[in-house]
Amino acid sequence: MIEPMRRLCAILVGLVALGLVAVASASTPAARAVDPTTLPRLGPSDLSYVGAFLLPQAKGDRRTFAYGGTALAYDPGANGLFVAGHDWYQRSAEVSIPRAVASSDLADLKRASYLQNFADATNGLIDQAGGNAKVGGQLVDGGRLYGTVYVYYDAAGTQVASHWSRPSTSLSSGAAAGLFRVGKVGAGFVSGYLAAVPPEWRSLLGGPVLTGNCCIPIISRTSFGPAAFAFDPAALGATATTPAAPLVEYPQTHPNLGAWDANWDPAHGVLFNGTTSIRGVVFPAGTRSVLFFGTQGTGKFCYGEGTDDPTLDGQPTPDGSIWCYDPDDSYKGTHGYPYAAEVWAYDANDLLAVRNHVRKPWGVRPYAVWQLSLPFDSPVIGGAAYDPASRSLYVSQQYANGPEPVIHVFRTP
Repeated sequence: MIEPMRRLCAILVGLVALGLVAVASASTPAARAVDPTTLPRLGPSDLSYVGAFLLPQAKGDRRTFAYGGTALAYDPGANGLFVAGHDWYQRSAEVSIPRAVASSDLADLKRASYLQNFADATNGLIDQAGGNAKVGGQLVDGGRLYGTVYVYYDAAGTQVASHWSRPSTSLSSGAAAGLFRVGKVGAGFVSGYLAAVPPEWRSLLGGPVLTGNCCIPIISRTSFGPAAFAFDPAALGATATTPAAPLVEYPQTHPNLGAWDANWDPAHGVLFNGTTSIRGVVFPAGTRSVLFFGTQGTGKFCYGEGTDDPTLDGQPTPDGSIWCYDPDDSYKGTHGYPYAAEVWAYDANDLLAVRNHVRKPWGVRPYAVWQLSLPFDSPVIGGAAYDPASRSLYVSQQYANGPEPVIHVFRTP
């Protein structure tokens, strides 16, 4: 037996020398554990634009993506996207992902098809939250669809429970469970966007999923800037309150990114004001970047009635308010014309420092902010989702096709 074994070893050595057999060593990537804290950070040039596509045409007044396009979630089992439709009805549907086309002409874009028709993914649980509730985020994890609900105008700050889960990704079989409380803070901090945490970061940050919310009406009950908490959606309902690890948040007592009535001024550290809206977050694979997507008013802050007449700017209105020059928004509220699609980029090492109690959740800041360049006019971002397998990033641009959204596709390194 010794001689045949020697001959086999000699053959293997020869094959290795010829490069026909790979041998794992301590210096090869397969054998070396990657320290996630040393992974690169992303900048604007790292988001490579692939193109865009249209969502399916409406099936009725309540079954339409017009005035919707929020709460995006990638479904790896079907290679589809869950998207919430019309703002009034908060129905979700799942759509296919056609080939993205890089064009500034809407007529060139391909249209997705329905994989699952519109349905109330919460099975009525949304009504438990209170009046005028919205689906804040959706996420597919472990073959199940999860989501959040937030009350749009919770003046008393009474909403506590916010999260729901479905037994599978089907919108037509099984029933949603919830609503569940996540974390010890109010729902205004956790009831929005959702994102998967890359596996190498999960034990470090405290969970497989990020949940958060920001900048919704009644600012005192939410975060003055991006918020994110790590939690395990599989634990929803196991206890009265599902544990959540705070990683970044800016409560009213610590508005460290900027005051509600401040003017947007990144050069001087003002990265939030009353016009900020954040509707999605992704944690791209192979990086230490946590990217928040939203809309930002980049002009002078103003609270009052919008007007397209610049001569009225700052003048009193008949109801005792003031006029704010804003040709994009005529409603009474916050204004900061012009508006831009914006990205707030955080270093996961900073979030890890919070997790390790070295820093406070309000003591971290983005390492960069930048405008997201899109080929259509609307600056309104409705949501974001990510496919780690193809490293595809999906961003919803609301009102890019009349009242309908357009889905843009980027690729990360």
